[in-house]
Amino acid sequence: MAERKATVTRNTLETKITVSVNLDGSGKLNADTGVPFLEHMLDQIARHGLIDLDIVAKGDNHIDDHHTVEDIGITLGQAFAQAVGDKKGILRYGHAYCPLDEALSRVVIDFSGRPGLDMNVEFTRGSIGRFDTQLFWEFFQGFVNHAGVTLHIDNLKGFNAHHQAETIFKAFGRAVRGALTIDQRAADQMPSTKGSL
Repeated sequence: MAERKATVTRNTLETKITVSVNLDGSGKLNADTGVPFLEHMLDQIARHGLIDLDIVAKGDNHIDDHHTVEDIGITLGQAFAQAVGDKKGILRYGHAYCPLDEALSRVVIDFSGRPGLDMNVEFTRGSIGRFDTQLFWEFFQGFVNHAGVTLHIDNLKGFNAHHQAETIFKAFGRAVRGALTIDQRAADQMPSTKGSL
């Protein structure tokens, strides 16, 4: 099987970002983004998705974290799209439920080639530390648009906003891991799923 790795650099007026992914890694994150809580969430993707992530971002955080978070989502999506390649033989669909104490979230993903986000999360607080919880939607919207995936995120319960966020990212990592699993029988028999299906 070919290595499923990619490195993408994105430079804009607001941010300079480089993302490297290894979809068949061991769950390691190296991140320097200037957004500590997002790094905590990215670590959940790496650990639970068994994906190695290297992310370096320099953004206009002196204004706020919006551009940095959104552009990391975009660049991560681009790196995923390159690393997945023609998607031949992947299970394509993945889903996971993850709890953390009182919180529970469900994530379902389809590497379909059709970008779409349905996110039903009512965070109990507007910020976690200095992190604006509205930026989670920006992150995932950037990701789905550039990875070419359909993504459904539902926080089913929870009153601690940190727990709500963590269950979402843990479930996302595990759903991605399931969807990207190679079924060798499928790889031998199925056509590529590149593009829209």
